[in-house]
Amino acid sequence: MKTIPINKPLVDKEEKELVDKVILEGYFDDQSFDGGKYVKMFEGELESFVGAKHAIAVNSGTSAIIAALLAAGIEYGDEVIVPSLTFIATANAVRAVGAKPIFADIDEYYNLDPAEVKKKLNKRVKAIIPVHLYGHTANMDEINELAEEFGIYVIEDAAQSLGSTYNGRHTSTIGDMGCISFYPGKVMTTGEGGAVITDDDKLADKLKMIRNHGFDRNGALTGYGFNFRMQQMSAAIGYVQIKKLPEFLKLRERNAYTYIKELEVASDRVILPPIRDGSKYNWYLFTVRHPNRERAIQLLKKNGIDSRVYYDPPVHKTPTYFSSVSLPLTEMVARDVLSLPSNPLVTEGDIVTISQLLKQSLN
Repeated sequence: MKTIPINKPLVDKEEKELVDKVILEGYFDDQSFDGGKYVKMFEGELESFVGAKHAIAVNSGTSAIIAALLAAGIEYGDEVIVPSLTFIATANAVRAVGAKPIFADIDEYYNLDPAEVKKKLNKRVKAIIPVHLYGHTANMDEINELAEEFGIYVIEDAAQSLGSTYNGRHTSTIGDMGCISFYPGKVMTTGEGGAVITDDDKLADKLKMIRNHGFDRNGALTGYGFNFRMQQMSAAIGYVQIKKLPEFLKLRERNAYTYIKELEVASDRVILPPIRDGSKYNWYLFTVRHPNRERAIQLLKKNGIDSRVYYDPPVHKTPTYFSSVSLPLTEMVARDVLSLPSNPLVTEGDIVTISQLLKQSLN
């Protein structure tokens, strides 16, 4: 029986050839301020793709968020507003720098609701982290307006949204900094890795210092940092992968709109992904809301189809952060969201089959 994964890295001979070259050179790591040859090559391609001045490659998406928080000067006692419908790494990164994550509810697009963010703002809040969940885009205009009014940073968690755009701008380029993940299940991979995007020269220098134990451009230890460096082999993979990304995104878009066409007849019961005006999604995950989610999961699994629940429970209901804060829309959405395969390996025929099974599971 054919199996259909929720996501799978698509790596071919081009990536292998460049990694083999790195191995033959014996060039695995580079402690220089600018990251080394392959890191700089990859960063240059990433800057061009998203249209930003600086891309600072690091060893994971979580490291990217921690580095961005440190570059923004977030420290013990500060508060950072985050959504709860997200991977736990967003809140963990805030805690890692000694700050407190403040959970705010979502809007109809599954991202931070600016009206709910405004209710949480106070003098202790130093940053907002909107998460572009599933590749959907957050309401960045209103979030940026609030941040400007209160004099705080906006750090985009764009781990899931590389290739998504909001009013013509790539996610990760709309706030003060944006954080990307290249985990194997994302729309492209470096094996493991991440990056911070910014147009601010001073923040870029801080980020490069932070990723290398606090050493500055002259090799002097002048700040606080960690080993967040991206390895040269990872950067080599990324350098090849990002050239393939436009085709990956094209196939994901085809798959998403095939789902929409096939499931439209059942859209009164299977709630389709809401698309924000002026936005173009990367369709990292095609996420529906299903009234009988467990039955759908079991039926899909029986037919070799991998579907996933992201994220139930939401972060504020996990043992790590268990909180009595009221987030009614977050909790409602978490109870019935179901993500379906939309990666480039999925064919239009696969989607017809998956859609038929979803409709069958409603009976």
